[in-house]
Amino acid sequence: MDLSPGRPGAVRSDWTIAEVQALHALPFADLVFRAQSVHRAHFDPNQVQVSTLLSIKTGACPEDCAYCPQSIRYDTGLEREALMEPGAVIERARAAKAAGATRFCMGAAWRSPKDRELETVAEMVSGVCALGLESCATLGMLSPAQARRLKDAGLDYYNHNLDTSEEFYGEIITTRSYQDRLDTLAAVRDAGIRVCCGGILGMGELPADRVALLHTLATLDPHPESVPVNQLVQVAGTPLAGAAPLDPIEFVRIIAVARILMPRAHVRLSAGRGSMSDEMQALCFLAGANSIFYGEKLLTTGNPDTASDMALFGRLGIRPEPAAANG
Repeated sequence: MDLSPGRPGAVRSDWTIAEVQALHALPFADLVFRAQSVHRAHFDPNQVQVSTLLSIKTGACPEDCAYCPQSIRYDTGLEREALMEPGAVIERARAAKAAGATRFCMGAAWRSPKDRELETVAEMVSGVCALGLESCATLGMLSPAQARRLKDAGLDYYNHNLDTSEEFYGEIITTRSYQDRLDTLAAVRDAGIRVCCGGILGMGELPADRVALLHTLATLDPHPESVPVNQLVQVAGTPLAGAAPLDPIEFVRIIAVARILMPRAHVRLSAGRGSMSDEMQALCFLAGANSIFYGEKLLTTGNPDTASDMALFGRLGIRPEPAAANG
């Protein structure tokens, strides 16, 4: 199998699982070099897109996702919060923009929203867009009609992660199927909304599961415009509390393989960044990550504060990506 870089950054959706396995197995320096070559073919290597995430409805989710403190099935001490008022959300979006964010993401702990709830979210989306921010939402499963309603409100992105491989999925979630997730992605794409879709590493999956997840993402046509790569944040009371930590080098490998497979996607460092050293984050940026969540909290778990992020950007010579260039 020829894994020489060739023309860096050619966009394909016909990757084979064997090709993804071979990339993952490359010597680390060769893999990162190839990923950086691909990255430079499509992006300014010294710019990072900055997003802010707000939980607009917290807790009491009926799903049984083993990693999630918002599940009603687990006692994690999380305080439930009702759906926020649109005006309050728009004020938070205004503050995020002032702090340098170019995309504002709204997350709600639902299995799927009711139509009346969706109308409230649509009002939030319209208000966020009116501020000149890109809008993103993650609300659980959507019907095609609900996806179209969000598109009409101006929604730019919808986040709906696959989480892990189809083979390992049943070990993490039993209350919805892998196909349910793919169906929501199809509804979002058909509505004309850009897709934000990735997974979580460190849930006890095997390397083969990480390869399979990347293969599934990279054979979506078109690729997701944003690919969040999360490191498990262990929360006491959830079934995955106490899981063995992931090797940081393996995390960087996954970033690099994602960059090669999906050259035009923004590959985002998402949950778990608070436990990453500056050196690990720097390696991730070198391997092709070019997006972060910005702010002190991701839904209900901690995140580095904005001052720390700006200090790291300064040390690395990284600039926030301007809004007009976002993808």
